[in-house]
Amino acid sequence: MKDGNGTKTLTRSRDNRMLAGVCAGFSDYLGYDVTLVRVIWAVVSILTGGAGVLAYLAAWVIIPEEGQKTSIAEDIIVSKKQDAR
Repeated sequence: MKDGNGTKTLTRSRDNRMLAGVCAGFSDYLGYDVTLVRVIWAVVSILTGGAGVLAYLAAWVIIPEEGQKTSIAEDIIVSKKQDAR
């Protein structure tokens, strides 16, 4: 996805998602086929004993969803700062 000034930004895809849109977002950003990205992610997850699954969960929280300006993590941090005031 391109933002307002023409630079590409990494976002979780709303289209072509299976779980959270992380692999679809990476495939859009990198220009690869989404199936290839999913297979690579699955193989890495198996070979690393589940580290790929943790990376997926982290990406789910850190990467904003398509059409959103902030990620889940940013929303949590902002709400905690507002609650502290």
